Amino acid sequence: ILRQPIFIVAALGGMVGYMLMSLLMASTPLAMHSAGHGFFDTAQVIQWHVFAMFAPAFFTGHLIRRFGTPAIMSAGAVLIVVCVAINLGGLNLTHFWIGGMALGVGWCFLFVGATTLVTECYSPAEKAKTQAANDFLVFASVACAALLSGVLHEMVGWQAMNYIALPFAAVVLIALFVMLRMRRRSPGLAE
Repeated sequence: ILRQPIFIVAALGGMVGYMLMSLLMASTPLAMHSAGHGFFDTAQVIQWHVFAMFAPAFFTGHLIRRFGTPAIMSAGAVLIVVCVAINLGGLNLTHFWIGGMALGVGWCFLFVGATTLVTECYSPAEKAKTQAANDFLVFASVACAALLSGVLHEMVGWQAMNYIALPFAAVVLIALFVMLRMRRRSPGLAE
């Protein structure tokens, strides 16, 4: 199961989406403090980020049914890249606010899409062990990102952390592209 291309793409999408969200969200208050923003502004940015993470979940399933899982996962990865571009564009409150919202929606699309995709790679008898393997990979990567966030912010700074996120998002986009090409060549692969 773990060697199936669909599982690899699903686990990779979940890991990268959650890892980057945790990494950037946890260091946002540090970056805002360094840029001279007060507690109230920082709290507002985090509140809107959390809203952006969960509000789209009300319609993400409908978008997946309409456009397909790979398209929604790709949109999530692209939104994380947009977040990085906004974060690198400046340190004023608007940059943090809009960047945080883009990160939240990007996480939602990438994580919900990856969670949906993982259901396509197992039989009913394999469900528990497949979901367990996926959850272990995803949440281990999130734990590492959460633990490293402050350390990385101190060692390399806010801008470098954002640059670090770009290759991870690119890997997800490349994996989705390869999976779609494989599906076109072998129509028997799960949709």
